[in-house]
Amino acid sequence: MLTAITGINWGDEGKGRMVDLLSQEYDIVVRYQGGNNAGHTVKNPQGKFVLNLLPSGILRPEVVCVMGNGMLIDPAHLDKEIAALREKGVKITPENLKISDRATICMPFHVEQDGLEEERLSKTGAQFGSTKRGIAYGYADKYMKKTLRMGDLLHMDDSVRKRLSTIVEAKNLVMEGCYGAKPTQLDELWAWCEKYAAIFKDYICDAGEYLAKADEAGKKILFEAQLGALRDIDFGIYPYTSSSNVIGAYAPIGAGIPGRKLDLSVGVMKAYSSCVGDGPFTAELAMTEEEKNFLREAGHEFGAATGRPRRVGPFDVVASRYGVECQGADKLAFTLLDVLDYMEKIPVVAKYELEDGTLTDRFPMGKALDTAKPVVEYLPGWHCDITGCRKFEDLPQAAQDYVTYIEKAVGCPITYISVGPDREACIVR
Repeated sequence: MLTAITGINWGDEGKGRMVDLLSQEYDIVVRYQGGNNAGHTVKNPQGKFVLNLLPSGILRPEVVCVMGNGMLIDPAHLDKEIAALREKGVKITPENLKISDRATICMPFHVEQDGLEEERLSKTGAQFGSTKRGIAYGYADKYMKKTLRMGDLLHMDDSVRKRLSTIVEAKNLVMEGCYGAKPTQLDELWAWCEKYAAIFKDYICDAGEYLAKADEAGKKILFEAQLGALRDIDFGIYPYTSSSNVIGAYAPIGAGIPGRKLDLSVGVMKAYSSCVGDGPFTAELAMTEEEKNFLREAGHEFGAATGRPRRVGPFDVVASRYGVECQGADKLAFTLLDVLDYMEKIPVVAKYELEDGTLTDRFPMGKALDTAKPVVEYLPGWHCDITGCRKFEDLPQAAQDYVTYIEKAVGCPITYISVGPDREACIVR
């Protein structure tokens, strides 16, 4: 059984919370793309956890977690993340965490270059809103074959050092020549690699072989993505995207079992819209600044990885229907419905008005998206606390009607409804 849990929108939909909930039914949880540029926030009886690199299944001791070959891994960040979880009593050993030997390493110079380039671009207002974690530059060097992979840490020999020397020489041409930065020293970088080789050598393995054998043995595997369909490098709002494929179809590839196919795709979307970073975000135009501030505070909309205030707006039917199509979603999880408890009436972006005045319910790209305006419909609010509801019938009629409206509008059944941050605060239909 291969299941993917993916984001329908711009990311920050609550995927970590859903992985934590559903992982009780699975043997293995796999992160198949991305790096530490996004965070999954999970609240359970052990406390509140923010996970950047580790799969959310790590909070269940009986689950084996895998960091797939499609990931970009910063070993220094991973080491700190593991240490922080261990301080809270989370068990992490080579038995329940496995790191693909094919995963790309995010080097210190990737992080440095990310910050320097974002600073350069910001002088003309052309910045991308990067998290400055080195993600784009790590992935770029992956495709230019100018970085190391986690498996290289298992044999730190002369051949690896020679490759690293060539990489450093090429990178310093950019860092010194373009940015006037200090050059990377080979000996320092080699020592950095040796440090994390010693720490992670027992975790690094052929993750593809492990997952293939697990699948053949009938194990249930859950794939976890970061961000959402609108941040996918190919199908998102380019160039304001992540640097990897976040869609569910990529899950078996980024996990290490490219010959397998998904059995189930579960899409996650919020009861309203939120977005971190720059780029077009039509939904935010549907609210006043005061309305957005109320929504932001009610939903605690601040980035888990960066702490930055998220941009917010009403639920966007146009963008969400497109995300459902991209993810091939079979069913949906609808999160943070309780955040809307305070609203007397609830706005929904039903269509877009394009620059020429025509209305569309298809998600546009390029200039059409840049200039699109939201066409808003209003639904009655319920204006009461729903956090104690555990059955769909327990919800006020207006809340039931809101869920039903969204379900029909995006063309996919809503199976899970989150009504609070706690693990059990979820309605299963």
